[in-house]
Amino acid sequence: MKILVINCGSSSLKYQAFNMENEDVLAKGVVERIGIEGSKLKHEPHNGDETEIEKDVSDHKEAFKLVVDALTNEQHGVLSSLEEIDAVGHRVVHGGEEFSESVVINDEVMSALDRCISLAPLHNPPNIYGIEAAKENVPGVTQVAVFDTAFHQSMPKKSYLYGLPYEYYEKHSIRRYGFHGTSHKYVANRAAEMLGKPLNELKLITCHLGNGASVAAIDKGESVDTSMGLTPLEGLVMGTRSGSLDPAIIKYLMDKEDLTIEEVDTILNKKSGVLGLSEVSNDFRDIEKATEDGNEKAKTALDVFYYNVRKYVGSYLATLNGADAVIFTAGLGENSPGVREAVTEDMSYAGIELDKEKNQVRGKETDVSKDNASCKVLVIPTNEELMIARETKALAK
Repeated sequence: MKILVINCGSSSLKYQAFNMENEDVLAKGVVERIGIEGSKLKHEPHNGDETEIEKDVSDHKEAFKLVVDALTNEQHGVLSSLEEIDAVGHRVVHGGEEFSESVVINDEVMSALDRCISLAPLHNPPNIYGIEAAKENVPGVTQVAVFDTAFHQSMPKKSYLYGLPYEYYEKHSIRRYGFHGTSHKYVANRAAEMLGKPLNELKLITCHLGNGASVAAIDKGESVDTSMGLTPLEGLVMGTRSGSLDPAIIKYLMDKEDLTIEEVDTILNKKSGVLGLSEVSNDFRDIEKATEDGNEKAKTALDVFYYNVRKYVGSYLATLNGADAVIFTAGLGENSPGVREAVTEDMSYAGIELDKEKNQVRGKETDVSKDNASCKVLVIPTNEELMIARETKALAK
């Protein structure tokens, strides 16, 4: 079975083609700057060099067609024809309370995705564009939606309800949903395999740390709490997002700086986080370099980020009554020994003891805890695309 995985952003379309017999990646790539001058496709087949194609692309349908042409091209293609594609899996950011698992897409599902747009106005529309483009370019092929929020639908009410009048939950579905669910689910399953124990016997804390970041508490394979909320803005201080803050700050800023609600929203989502604190960058590598060069604001930004992650890990240790493993994944979690050391420092009370020598690793699946540690510290590179492909395969069958 060959599956195409699609992840659409507002001006991009990322893709990977899988041979699910052995889960090999046949090709991967991205169409950038959709609807913007200078759009292009970067295509990387498994057995060849990256190919770059510059072409004006006005919308996601044209972008999808460009992807199909690249996949079936005589020189750098990996498919003889579109008939080799058995199913298409789509990353969809927000499924609201409508979806607690991945689903085969039909008219009813499309209507539900439209209803969820108000919960993710920046993310869901391009996800829908990608589905529509796939249906037009590869008609008759099974289309599957895999939701970032679905994994967290197992959270109990005490975890997902806010302290607002209950009527707002009933009328507007205002609650914590959580995100990065596909990643949290993937690394939890890998952790069980690494530990040699059934997932339903484990208590895990998964830390998806990148420009967007979240922590989840997983008990017996189910998410019971997570740091992101109604939107991806809640929780940890991130690359450009503020994370959780006193909601009164919004009105205070509007009054003091004479800002509109839209301007404050832009500040909280795009100008805050470690970018705003450091005044250097939202790229943690740049901030780490600035810290080494003696930049105090950069050092403070890292300290705030480390503290935030530690605080969530500590609270989830309380939620789970201890843990069998703390897992680090995503760009920063996988590649920064400093993050892992700072987050797990002085946690021997919970059985968490990092081996500093083992921890000097980047992007490699490994156990970096001391041999006698009762709570393991694991580094597991995430693979959301493969997780989407597996979910798609299961439903397409």
